[in-house]
Amino acid sequence: MRNDFSGKAVVITGGTKGIGLATGLAFGRHGAHAYLTHRWSSADENEVRAKFAAAGAPEPAIVEADVSSDEDTVRLLEEVKRQHDRVEVFVSNVCAVQPATGILSYQRRSLLKSLDYSAWPFVAYLQHMARLFGRYPRYAVGISSDGPNSYFSHYEYVAASKATMEVLCRYLSYHLRAEDIRLNMLRTRNVLTDAVYEIFGPAYVEFMGKYAGEEYFLRPEEIGNAVLALCSGMLDALSGQVIQVDKGMAFADTLMRHMEKREELGL
Repeated sequence: MRNDFSGKAVVITGGTKGIGLATGLAFGRHGAHAYLTHRWSSADENEVRAKFAAAGAPEPAIVEADVSSDEDTVRLLEEVKRQHDRVEVFVSNVCAVQPATGILSYQRRSLLKSLDYSAWPFVAYLQHMARLFGRYPRYAVGISSDGPNSYFSHYEYVAASKATMEVLCRYLSYHLRAEDIRLNMLRTRNVLTDAVYEIFGPAYVEFMGKYAGEEYFLRPEEIGNAVLALCSGMLDALSGQVIQVDKGMAFADTLMRHMEKREELGL
């Protein structure tokens, strides 16, 4: 680690569960002051604080803030500003799932809601940080998925939103090239969080574990550590990049792989 995060502000949207919580803990172990947002009292704050204490990390600030609300975003950042002169790292992690079941189910409002929650906050938070602090965070990371390149049932709104966020990241990296900021996207395969079970159901997890192998799934800690690595100072040449985090499992769901294992899989 080249960078010292001791006492520095790390803002993570959707930071009280899953990938967001794992990312907060990764930075917290290096002394960062994590600001974790959640919505509609969805966090067990005592449980989150206990996990930070067990990791030897500074106590996080847990803030109820809707990422689609400018008022909530400004209120959050004003709280950060009372203790810090800059946001060191911003992680855009919130994803709103609007399920779809084919063309006749498509609704404009569902797409716009997904964009409001899963893509636009990456831009809006940076705009508000620039206004309030007079500068951008040193690092900005968006949590994407391989939805734009792979088929997942009922996932088209999320996939479209993630693709939009990736495009915006590339353009922002160009427009902000003279600023002290590095912007990147992390694409992941399915991460074993509550969200995977809620979106796809336990039958999906069981099926993919059997036919693609348990290695198909990632753990939240692996994504948190990847975010930390991007902000470590060792990868500062990277900006405007979309990076796939999948432990080299790009071939996990190919038909040839299944054919080679057909006897083992009972096919």
